[in-house]
Amino acid sequence: MGHRPSAWYSAAILASALAFAGCGGEDFSEAEKAAIASLSLAFLPPLPTDPSNKYADDPAAAALGATLFFDQRMSPDGVVACGTCHLIDRQFQDDLPLGRGVGVGNRRTMPLAGVAWGPWFFWDGRRDSLWAQALTPLEDRREHAGTRAFYAHFIADNFAERYERIFGKLPDLSGVPPSAGPFGTEAEQSAWNAMPTDQQDEVNRVFANLGKAIAAFERSIVPEETRFDRFAKALAAGKEPQSDAAFSSEEIAGLKLFIGKAACATCHTGPRLTDDSFHNTGVPPVEGLSEDLGRETAVAEVVADPFNCFGRYSDALPESCGELRFVVRDDPRLTRAFKPPSLRGAATRPPYMHAGQFKTLDAVIDHYARAPAAVSGETELHPLSLSERERQQLIAFLNTLAN
Repeated sequence: MGHRPSAWYSAAILASALAFAGCGGEDFSEAEKAAIASLSLAFLPPLPTDPSNKYADDPAAAALGATLFFDQRMSPDGVVACGTCHLIDRQFQDDLPLGRGVGVGNRRTMPLAGVAWGPWFFWDGRRDSLWAQALTPLEDRREHAGTRAFYAHFIADNFAERYERIFGKLPDLSGVPPSAGPFGTEAEQSAWNAMPTDQQDEVNRVFANLGKAIAAFERSIVPEETRFDRFAKALAAGKEPQSDAAFSSEEIAGLKLFIGKAACATCHTGPRLTDDSFHNTGVPPVEGLSEDLGRETAVAEVVADPFNCFGRYSDALPESCGELRFVVRDDPRLTRAFKPPSLRGAATRPPYMHAGQFKTLDAVIDHYARAPAAVSGETELHPLSLSERERQQLIAFLNTLAN
């Protein structure tokens, strides 16, 4: 359900454990020191390549992607940009329980810092590349509510020169309806179905390249160093942390709980504090929203996506699509399973969970301590005995990941 750590990453963890040996930090065992190091940005591996997007690290593509990301004309009503929900001053999320574009969605907006390190995208992993993810909200009737033809014309009318310098010549769109696509209104879908296959392909190619440009920009959004990272760095060096890195006794106790008794690091692991896998943790549904089965339904969607790693618009060779090739398709553990978001900055961005079910960190910790049964599928949680002080110590530690 996830992916194996790279050899580089595993070697880095071992090296960190050796580095901690014999240094200060008498409050921690050697195993705890290694666990702490594994969570710090010092051990974030290099930005992975994206074989499906040959423009992923092209500065011109990233510059165009940044322009598109903040352009409100990226919705037919001229109101919604990617940056409408992914606010630059709020860790590229919007503080709302459910994302709001043209309409209201059924899930929380995820922050974007470090997103390019993940193999799956969205809460349920229904897309397998950052560029395929970027395309999805553009056609969603609740988000941007556009169509593929609309975006092809938008690029041709406003960014033709920049597009052609990066991706090559635009196709002739004179015979393409102004708005047509497989997910639009009934009229827009009919217009799309009436288009010749080769014309659909040309529009799809422009649409895919638009996503690749946005992804190139989003790859530049990386996690920021926090007090925890500075603390971990001092601990690794065997030095007393400076004032901007010092932990209180409560924060140290919370860190010990996080990597130990509370088992938070089981899923919130690695330098981005997520294992990029999918877990049913018994989070309750939201009244009024349709049933959300998470990863169970997302697998079929990512496999069928024409913009996936195997698709004709991908730049990858089939052998480079390992995640998609070996994806788990039929497993009861996929029911209501969602990806753990990064906890970096989480203390400052309530509400929590995939549909904002919990308003506070206290409520989140209470849920994990009680471990209620899931409404469908089976929760991975087991009840925890946490005192009120321990709960507050956990929250104290989580705040060190946000400053």
